[in-house]
Amino acid sequence: MRKTLLLIALLSCSAQIFAQQKATPTLRAILLKQFQTTWNKEEWFVPVSIAVDGLTAQQAMWKPNDSSHSIGQLTYHLLFWNKQSLDKFYGRTPAAFNGDNNTTFTNFTEATWAATVKELNEVMQQWEKAIKEADESKLRSWYETIANINTHNAYHTGQILYIRKLAGNWDAAKGVK
Repeated sequence: MRKTLLLIALLSCSAQIFAQQKATPTLRAILLKQFQTTWNKEEWFVPVSIAVDGLTAQQAMWKPNDSSHSIGQLTYHLLFWNKQSLDKFYGRTPAAFNGDNNTTFTNFTEATWAATVKELNEVMQQWEKAIKEADESKLRSWYETIANINTHNAYHTGQILYIRKLAGNWDAAKGVK
């Protein structure tokens, strides 16, 4: 009888522990979640879509000093690299690149601000769709690049927010709650 009760107790505890465990997330789920939090889903930090929202072209041009980038330059840089990587992901020929990363910051003007933000959002939507729809083998072969894209996006978004705070045009109500 004792052995039976002990066995029932062990099984009961095991069942409770098993029920409390979450399913292991897939590679797709992890990459997608990371990507979304850097683009448009606010969780631990502000995503780029919120970081650039509401900025005028003049505000996007502001730099704290000559050795810093403007928000517009950082946004263009993110657009450039996300588009380059997306084109490669789909097997398309990416825009010409001479190997000088500095040039990925300089193709921005006050007149192109609205178009830059619009195109960044379009590219980010395409990336989200690509991650959702790619087959498992494609994700396995691209996981490191996608993870680095996510980190890169978060890094420069932090810079954008810092510049906005320095310039005095960040609305703290848009921050993480």
